[in-house]
Amino acid sequence: MTKLLTSTLICFSIFAFSQKNETYIKANALFLPVGMLNVGVEHSFTEHITGQADVFVSPWKSFAGHQAQFAIGTVEGRYYFDEAFKHFYLGASIGIGIFKIQKWNYWNSDFYTTKEGELLPYRNNELYQKGFSYIFGLTTGYQFQLAERWNMDIFLGIGSQQGFYKGYVEGLPETQENRYDRVENWDKSGETIPFKGGIMISYKL
Repeated sequence: MTKLLTSTLICFSIFAFSQKNETYIKANALFLPVGMLNVGVEHSFTEHITGQADVFVSPWKSFAGHQAQFAIGTVEGRYYFDEAFKHFYLGASIGIGIFKIQKWNYWNSDFYTTKEGELLPYRNNELYQKGFSYIFGLTTGYQFQLAERWNMDIFLGIGSQQGFYKGYVEGLPETQENRYDRVENWDKSGETIPFKGGIMISYKL
């Protein structure tokens, strides 16, 4: 799955370089201080329309005491109301991700209760989820010039995430017998969440 995300970004980059319009490479300054990497490339196709591909990777087996390993790749089309790479824009995104995380609603020490109402001898903060997801959403933001060849892009994306995962217990082997969710194959969840955001620093190639 990680290879697929990387290949998508590389293919988009090659396509971008083959065009005559402007191309920016960018990195998210908001997450770099905490060791999370969010990089991408944005290319203009018309006076108002650009396309962007980016990857967001968190390597943390434990972040503030919680599992936080994930990799997300997204492809996005943007419409700038002024002109490409300048000022306000709206975008539509699709993405795919892989993860090994502890969902926020498990950040407590309550004992876990199954969907059938069975109380298990595991506390929520001992549990984590491992799987993949699909993301569809909208992005809005504002991009402006910092200096010659340098831009800043402030953005936020909200959308629907459809997750497929298996639930495991910290310290136990990742086997079917040790799953806390008691599901034969993939457990599923769908939610509307902020799936991207931050402050991208961009450099014009």
